[in-house]
Amino acid sequence: MKTLETYFEFAKLNTSWRQEAIAGLTTFLTMAYIIFVNPSILAEAGMPPAAVTAATCVSAGLASILMGAVARYPIAMAPGMGLNAYFTYGVVQGMGIPWQTALGAVFLSGVLFLFLTLFGVRRWIVESIPRPLYSATAVGIGLFIALIGMKNAGLVIAHPATFVTLGNLRAPTTLLALAGLILTAALLVRGVRAAILIGVAATTAAALAMGLTKISGGASPLAALSQTAFRLDIPAAFQLGLAEIVFAFLFVDLFDNLGTLMAVANRAGLIEKNGQIPRIERILAADSVATITGSLAGTSTVVSYIESAAGVAAGGRSGVTAIVTGLLFLAALFFAPFLGVIPAAATAPALILTGALMMAHATEIEWTDPRNAFPAFLTIIAIPMTFSIANGLSLGFLSYTLIQVLTGRASGVSPFVYLLSAVLLLRFLYLGSA
Repeated sequence: MKTLETYFEFAKLNTSWRQEAIAGLTTFLTMAYIIFVNPSILAEAGMPPAAVTAATCVSAGLASILMGAVARYPIAMAPGMGLNAYFTYGVVQGMGIPWQTALGAVFLSGVLFLFLTLFGVRRWIVESIPRPLYSATAVGIGLFIALIGMKNAGLVIAHPATFVTLGNLRAPTTLLALAGLILTAALLVRGVRAAILIGVAATTAAALAMGLTKISGGASPLAALSQTAFRLDIPAAFQLGLAEIVFAFLFVDLFDNLGTLMAVANRAGLIEKNGQIPRIERILAADSVATITGSLAGTSTVVSYIESAAGVAAGGRSGVTAIVTGLLFLAALFFAPFLGVIPAAATAPALILTGALMMAHATEIEWTDPRNAFPAFLTIIAIPMTFSIANGLSLGFLSYTLIQVLTGRASGVSPFVYLLSAVLLLRFLYLGSA
């Protein structure tokens, strides 16, 4: 145990096995919804729901364990929301491409991702991102996950005229979420380490008592995995016409992962004083392998989950947090049907409060300097408004580069930054948003 504590730097990070276990469980509870949501989306692409459920658990479990054991970061991974929708509605339904071929495109994007990592290109991208955008991304993602939490709680709903509006505060699920929010906030203020976990458990118990959720059993999805595992069609994905799809998967995966990495590492205090992220090559290699593994299992692109910030808020600091989350995803293969007892109203408070805690990073931005303030603001506002970490980070990066050029500081911008800016600009012009 001492050897493991040394490897995971428990003393340096001021953490413990109990703290890491609670954090890992907290992260799992806030992102366990993907076990049910991912199959429901990919089923519309013609994929067997039970098999996708198993693939989701397997890919999330193995990827999170890999991230925790190799990169030693408290970042959990699973098939990404947004990318699964693009897979189904944009590629399979929109372009009439079989899901097996689409999985082949996901596989190729993962392989290309890995090559970019091995040749150091992804590290250059990370290091070329302006420092103010690190803090801005954390703030923007905080707003993003708080918005998701408020949506799940029913506090905000869609509106045809104003886009969003206040939900029905008399609805039982919304009242339950508000009660959970107040309880969890009070526990956090009192310094209770397991505040978020206790809040989720208490709200779920209340939902059961109110009849708003129920325990349901069922067969394990593991037996169905063979229906999607290794069914990808890589030769078909090599067609020139699918290059756009591979690039879209690659780009969103890249910037979503970078945004999540910067935000979670910032929140956990893992970024060094010089702005460098320790062991970044291992982090990038882990999420590359995760996407490849996911495509082989039978699911869309696997990404780092911003819900990991909830585990960090619960005290997670080392890779043990991610390992615990990964083990719980693998265990979910056998009790997945019972996880449906946790309602969205129970996890919504955790997302809202985690978003609130991430607002602290706004103080790290030089708001009096327009060269930093405008790109930072654009990043912060675009992430929740476009519902995309990739879009927000891209707009912030582009605006930063353009401002440097237009204010006579072009010579201070590296050639690689210009190259990446050109790629981002072409991406917006050609692909639009993703």
